[in-house]
Amino acid sequence: MTCPACGSVLPEDAPVCPKCQLSGSLFDAVREAAGPLAETDPASVRTIGEILASVDLSMPAPLPPAVTPGLLSRSARFPSMPAAEPIPDPAVPEPKPGPAPLAEFPELPAVPSDAELDRRLEEYAHLGRRLGLDFVEFDERANAAHLTHDTSALEGVAREMFVHLMSVLAEEFEAALARRNELAAFCPTSSADVELEAVRQALGRRDLTGAQRRLAHVRDELQRTEEEWAVGRVLVTEGELLAATARELGVDPTPALGPFEEGRRLIRMGRRTDGERLLARGAVALWAVLEPKLLEDLHRLRDRLVDLRSGGADIQAPVEDLKAVLAEVRQRNFVGTIVAYRRVRGFVEQHHPASEVAASEGVPSLRPTPTV
Repeated sequence: MTCPACGSVLPEDAPVCPKCQLSGSLFDAVREAAGPLAETDPASVRTIGEILASVDLSMPAPLPPAVTPGLLSRSARFPSMPAAEPIPDPAVPEPKPGPAPLAEFPELPAVPSDAELDRRLEEYAHLGRRLGLDFVEFDERANAAHLTHDTSALEGVAREMFVHLMSVLAEEFEAALARRNELAAFCPTSSADVELEAVRQALGRRDLTGAQRRLAHVRDELQRTEEEWAVGRVLVTEGELLAATARELGVDPTPALGPFEEGRRLIRMGRRTDGERLLARGAVALWAVLEPKLLEDLHRLRDRLVDLRSGGADIQAPVEDLKAVLAEVRQRNFVGTIVAYRRVRGFVEQHHPASEVAASEGVPSLRPTPTV
């Protein structure tokens, strides 16, 4: 017997996968959900279709013309798991701290010779143009000072240009550092860290041109990292959304969280392919836990929509959202399913306050309790 999430070989009647901690009670559900897209509709699709038919008087309703691809958990993208190789199991590595932010600007350069002052003015003007800054006033003041041989005025222009450029580059450095920290929360950023540290050191040396050049490298490296790890980032977001929705509906996602957490650990370690595959199967496990309660809540929402229609309300918008739920479930796009479901729920709660629904049906309110 093998774990349907991570592919580990298991002893008979294992209560839980020892590697990814998937509960044994979910093995069959995950195998079924992760299998090939069947020609016949699964029970959940038939159930949602029945719910839709009961609120849409124009049924049978066609599917939306454009169906969002099942990016996240479709078996064609993530094929069946091969036999797993032994994987070391260190503690989940914490994100490495990035370069320190700029504590303060470096001191202004000392008063240079006339030749050095002219060189600085030319360098600052060129750098300002590269950064797209409006330095027309500085150029005019510098030209006027040159005509009158006013060295002190030239020094003043150079100082102002330096401060202006330093401020702009410092802001770009802080923005790049924040972008790096966001990425480092779930994947390695070692190459970007090297470039960011070089930028910080260049600014400390008052090498503004070098800092600007390094910042361009940082942006390129962060863009590359974001593209390389985009699927893993989406999969992490998907798992978090499924787990959060389960908790909102009173379902404990813990039995299904093991593969998701293991996949996130592998991603952080830099094992992108293994991590993405396990995150995708983790999403299937979370869906298996969430699906029964979600279908139950769709029945509740159906009853509320029927009441609203009987009262003369226009329910076309939530009906279209229910069509989207049906389409996304068919494609196993869990994010699309949850987003469309939340729109239906939001419409119902807007017209039926959550407190009234909870009181009449004995279900927990999905809105936060206001605090005084």
